[in-house]
Order: sequence, then C-alpha cells, then structure tokens
Amino acid sequence: MTDSLISRRRLGRYGAYGAAAAALGGVAASWDRLTGADIPGRNDGSLVVATLGPAYGPDAIRTLTEGFRKLHPDIKLRINAVQAVDWSDFFAKILTQIAAGTAPDLVYVATEGVQLFAQRLGVPLDRWVKRDAEELREYFADVHPSLVESMMYEGSLYQLPVEFNAADMYLNNQVLKRAGAGFPAADWTRDDFTDLLRDMKRSSGSRFTPYFWTNRLWGGVVPWLFANGTNLLAESKAPGGAWLWDSFYPAAARQGRGGGFRWTTPQATDARVEEAYDYLASLIQEDLCTRPEGGNGQNLVGVFSTGRVGVTPAGGFWAGGLHLAGMKADGFDVQYFPRWRTQRMQFGAAGYALLRTSKKQDEAWEFIKYAARRDTLMRLFETNQTTPSRRSMLTADRYRETGPNHWRVFYDTLDKFPDTGPIPAPPQVAEVEQVLLKHTGTALASRGAVGSALRRMQGDLEKAMERDV
Repeated sequence: MTDSLISRRRLGRYGAYGAAAAALGGVAASWDRLTGADIPGRNDGSLVVATLGPAYGPDAIRTLTEGFRKLHPDIKLRINAVQAVDWSDFFAKILTQIAAGTAPDLVYVATEGVQLFAQRLGVPLDRWVKRDAEELREYFADVHPSLVESMMYEGSLYQLPVEFNAADMYLNNQVLKRAGAGFPAADWTRDDFTDLLRDMKRSSGSRFTPYFWTNRLWGGVVPWLFANGTNLLAESKAPGGAWLWDSFYPAAARQGRGGGFRWTTPQATDARVEEAYDYLASLIQEDLCTRPEGGNGQNLVGVFSTGRVGVTPAGGFWAGGLHLAGMKADGFDVQYFPRWRTQRMQFGAAGYALLRTSKKQDEAWEFIKYAARRDTLMRLFETNQTTPSRRSMLTADRYRETGPNHWRVFYDTLDKFPDTGPIPAPPQVAEVEQVLLKHTGTALASRGAVGSALRRMQGDLEKAMERDV
C-alpha cells in the first residue's frame, strides 16, 4: 500500500497535483482519455467507480460488477480502471476528471489521500452507517478499529477499509540458512536485526545486499521512526467518533480512539528522528544496506526471490507477489518489524471515497457496503495481492499455497500491537512526502550529513504544512 500523492492546490485553484499541473501543457492531446470523454456510454446514468488500473484488472472488475448486479439489478454500474503508474498519478487523473466535470461517483483511495479527499472532495458516511447499523455490525466486528480510525477525519468516517498492508519484515529462508541463522523471535530487537544483517553479509558474496528498502512514505524511514517512538509530524487524535465506537466496538477495543488522526507540527530535528537516520546511515556505511531507492519496490521481487537480498519491509501483498514470481511458499517468511524503544508499526489502508459531486450518493453507499462484504473480498483477493481488512479472511488455507509460514503476522501486527498506526498523511501529504524523499536521500549520503539534512527538512516541512491544500 501505498505510494505518493503529488501536490495540488484546491480545486478550481487546485491546479491538479503538482506533477499533473506541470504536465498540463501537454494534456490537450490526451484530454479525452484523461476526462473519460472517450469511454463508451459515459453519460448512460451509471454509477461510476474509479479504481487504480494496475490494482484492478479485468477479472477484478468482472467480479465486482457481476456480484453487484445480482444484488442491485436496478443500479447500472461502471468501473473505470484508470491506468496510472502509482497513487500520485492516479489521483492526478481523478482531479483532472473532476475539473473537467466528468467526476466519478466513487474513488478508490489509499491512506495517502484519505484526509485530502475528506477535507475537500468527500462525503462523510456517518448518516448511512447509523441508518444501517444492524447490517454493518458483522463488518465492524471483523475489522480492526485502527483501520477504521485511519479512515476518519475530524470525527466523521469517510471510507470503509477493505484492505491494508503493514510494514512487516520479510526474510529469505535460503539466506538465513546460508548465514546459519534461525528465524527471529517476535520480540527481536534492533540490535538483533543488525547482528542478523552482519551474519548474512559474512556468509554471502559481494553482490549480496542484506537489507533493502525504498525511499517512500510507506515502508521507508517511517517504520524506523515509529520503532524509535517518534514520527515525522506531531501526532494526536481529533475529538469525536464516539457515535461509531460506542455503537460497534466493545470498551477495550474503543479505548483511546477518537475522530481520526491529526498530523501537525513537523519534528524532523527531534533527537529520536536524528537517531533513526543515524542508525540507517550506519547500516549503509557498514555496507549492510544500500542507500534507499525511489519507487514502489517492484524491482525488488526478482532480487529477493533469487537470494541477492536477505531482508526487506513489505506487507501481505508480497505473499502473492513472490508466489507469482515463482518463489515457493517455504522460500521466505515474515516477522514483525524489530523492536527499538517501542514495537509500534505502521500501515496503509484503502477503501472507496464518495465524492460530493455525485448525484447518486445512495446508490454509491450500496456499492461501498457491497465492496466491504466478506464474500466480495474473498473473490476479489484470491491471489493474496494484499491483506484483507477482514480478520476472518486470514486463514491457514488462504496462505497454504503462497506462504509465508508466519502468515498470522499480517493481522497480528494490529491485534497484538494495538498502537500500530497509519503512515503520517495530512491533507498536505503530497508536499510532505516530497520533502521527506528529497532530504532522506541527502541525509543518508553520509553519517555526517544527517543533522544538516534534517534541519533543511524541518524548514521545508514547516512551509509545506503552512500551505492550504
């Protein structure tokens, strides 16, 4: 889950996300594609759902449309799989459609976009959730409250999470065996992790990288910040949300819950942030990992499956990805992210956001409920391409063919570590992430560069957070 948003200003003056705005000069030639004007039957009165194309291929679209048609034969449904490189590209194209007056009714939105869409474009689901409370009890009983809370903004719920991925640690079993190392314990520490990397390095050739990670918001430096008891931005909870917690969750599960997360004051110069960066710089200096690369890590599947990388952070989506790459179920395994000052971990989730421009909001709500049903998700996520939001779907049978052996880690990252939380994604997340990526690369050029790079990051983050989105 999840990749970056690109910056934008508010719609009308939004200009579309930064990269899209820069490219608008070349938009004319592809305007019909961007606005959806070339889609057959665009104005046929259908409920229109926009999804990220690479995540929803023809089979997934068929699953969603055929199942929904059986339940609601009176609602015409069209799912547009928008072809995009990543979340940033996808959101940019959605914003272009909105600006052109061809907005979909629903948009599949990941954590990176939840607060942005909620603040400017989305419709709170509160009134429908309250109305259909009895119907939804089974759903909420099956979904961890942390996932639900990550979809709230200022006291209201904007999406029903259907999937998530926490940043756990994948280990190559071939490399563990080569190093003479056992599988790490659930409560392994940062020092245990470092020792394991050194053992892997000593037992492998020069082309081997013990630890590989990508420079992005999800699964990059942020898990290390969480483990060290800090965050990129000061974190708190918005008030409200009792209407949901009191209705659907027992006292123990709703304790400490609020109306959604708030990420506010930048704290890049916090001593614990610098400590985390200094630790990563030390791993690079010791040749235990490379400087982080950008992108979504797709190139990593090949090098991990062939034993040229020993350990990497990834979520449940990688179980399916490694299986498709030909890796056997016993060729890899997964463990929680190592403990430092804490063992708090991070995740990203996704669900459908209802746009204010929609004239079919009641019909859209029916689709949101349908898309969150267990039977729908069972058909949709057959290949383990993600972690279902529904706890009951994580079974031994589901992971028997793809692995890993410790598949329970995926949901236990939430169940056993209830303070595990979403990546920091305020409405200004686009600029925040770009600042993070830029200065992380500079900070990790050498151990001596950390302090000055983080001071520059702090200044740029303060400017980003002051801007209206």
